[in-house]
Amino acid sequence: MTLKVRVIASNKTVWDDVADEVILPSTTGQLGILSGHAPLLSALDIGVMQVRPQSKKEWLPIALMGGFAEVDDDEVTILVNGGEVGGNINLEEAESAYQKAQERLSKVNVDDRQEQFQATQALKRARAKFQAAGGMVKL
Repeated sequence: MTLKVRVIASNKTVWDDVADEVILPSTTGQLGILSGHAPLLSALDIGVMQVRPQSKKEWLPIALMGGFAEVDDDEVTILVNGGEVGGNINLEEAESAYQKAQERLSKVNVDDRQEQFQATQALKRARAKFQAAGGMVKL
């Protein structure tokens, strides 16, 4: 059996196809979905979704900018604030953005909570795009 997977952002459909397996970046950790999964509604964090298209061995990374996922009757509907298939992301640009986001966060005044939050969110978005493009992040 397969899953019908749709990743939808406000301005576009990011991905719409069938898959054998999906791994989502939920707010509580990685969430694996196979056919026959129980109905589920989950909040998604900024991160990389991994999807294994039907009858393929290679995983397809998709950068997600947070949102929600609903699983019901072998259909996975993912509504996100933004998303991009890893193969469409320029690795060098993503790495540069990731490094700039790291620098920005390192320069934030620890007493400025709003700026710290914004810089942290920017870093998470840049890291997700860099990882989806195939970049390796040191922890």
